[in-house]
Amino acid sequence: MHMITVLQVCVGAVLTWPCLPTKSLPLDCKEEQGSESRCPSISQEKLLDRVIQHAELIYRVSEESCSLFEELFVPFPMRLQRNQAGYECITKAFPIPSSKSEIQQISDQWLLHSVLMLVQSWIEPLVYLQTTLDRYDDAPDMLLNKTKWVSEKLISLEQGVMVLIKKMLDEGTLTTAYNEHGPVQYDVQPEMLESVLRDYTLLSCFKKDAHKMETFLKLLKCRQTDKYNCALY
Repeated sequence: MHMITVLQVCVGAVLTWPCLPTKSLPLDCKEEQGSESRCPSISQEKLLDRVIQHAELIYRVSEESCSLFEELFVPFPMRLQRNQAGYECITKAFPIPSSKSEIQQISDQWLLHSVLMLVQSWIEPLVYLQTTLDRYDDAPDMLLNKTKWVSEKLISLEQGVMVLIKKMLDEGTLTTAYNEHGPVQYDVQPEMLESVLRDYTLLSCFKKDAHKMETFLKLLKCRQTDKYNCALY
């Protein structure tokens, strides 16, 4: 499929969250007259389906972005160098399960909070990535549009997961702020080679974490419908 078509499909399939707030819970919406009213209710099942669809789209576009960046800016020897240069994913130190056995053992509550932790940790780095890509001489609009799209939809995914946590776990306003202590320093102006390697690492790590988000949410959905047959996740 042509890359422009893929982007158009993804954008066309973007979820419209029903009256989601920008930061706070529970769902209180302000009407044009300034009065507050309850948002139209959405079932927990339908909300989970929408969150999963959103995560699927984000992962798909993150794959496309990483592949496009690699094709344009990363010769094969540099791909090997990235693995040897000591670059680490910003979420490596987070208490998130990684092995299949660990993932199967964690609770629904921790699945949701792991997704939220990953989502919030990537919001700021993806904003940073947009500014660095703007400095590339030959960065195509396709790549810039994809990273911008993912950055915006990650915020929507954060809102959806927070509402889902409220519905499924009956928890109040969340105070998580995992993105405040990321190890990446964004005020450094690196040389071009270092910049390419760092941005490539960022895209690769985000693709990996986006896949985790999707997997955790699908496992959660499986547990809601057939909890004894979810070993594939």
